Amino acid sequence: MRYLMLLFCAVVSSFALDAQEIMRQVDERDKGNRMRANMQMILVDGANRTRERKMVQFKRDFAAITKKAIIFLEPSDVKNTGFLIFDHKSEDDEQWLYLPNLQKTKRIASSDQSGSFMGSDFSYNDLNDRNIDDYNYKLVGDREVNGFAVWLIEATPKNERVRENSGYTRSLLAVRKDNFFVIRAINYETKKNRVKFLDIPTVERIDSIWQPLEMQMTTKQDNTVLHSTTIRFQNVRFGQELDDEQFSIRGIERGL
Repeated sequence: MRYLMLLFCAVVSSFALDAQEIMRQVDERDKGNRMRANMQMILVDGANRTRERKMVQFKRDFAAITKKAIIFLEPSDVKNTGFLIFDHKSEDDEQWLYLPNLQKTKRIASSDQSGSFMGSDFSYNDLNDRNIDDYNYKLVGDREVNGFAVWLIEATPKNERVRENSGYTRSLLAVRKDNFFVIRAINYETKKNRVKFLDIPTVERIDSIWQPLEMQMTTKQDNTVLHSTTIRFQNVRFGQELDDEQFSIRGIERGL
């Protein structure tokens, strides 16, 4: 009986949530720390030609900053390319890309973060966590997505800076009601007359952390698929021993 009462209270509470509170809980959801994972990136162009890349990703929280590092392993034309993110809680994020062929690290300016990450459908900005205070939110309904009950929330940038950095004039987000995980997003790039569809069909609980195991971004223009990118996560582990230097410019230049 006590379990049923708690479940009833949780259901009633969920109906009382507004869009801002839902997104606050999305933001505050435990995303894990000291993470290491292998990644597979599959790129498919409009002619259905496929390319594949393999990477390793590290993530660690440092006070008010979450730092992420990605090192490319294969194929040879991108091997040892390194990418570093400082994901700040209350200011613009910082990003650097190391290009081994040029032996040069360049900083990705905030105004350039709407550009394509390594030729994929994911932008540099897509790899950051959104600062929820940068957007206005509106609850526009609910439905079922991939077999899960979700809230549908419209997110619009609060100012031109956020619009320019993200490249999106608005997004429609599908947030799972049971775990506050965004499993689908429709992102509108009005300036480019394109729409980018993000789908996250596989989310699993690893060490009590909800972790995506696959996500796909598809770019469309006038309902025509221009390109798509699938990222798969493998061997995801949390609580790993990760030293500070792995999350530095020197660290991505050194590689593995």
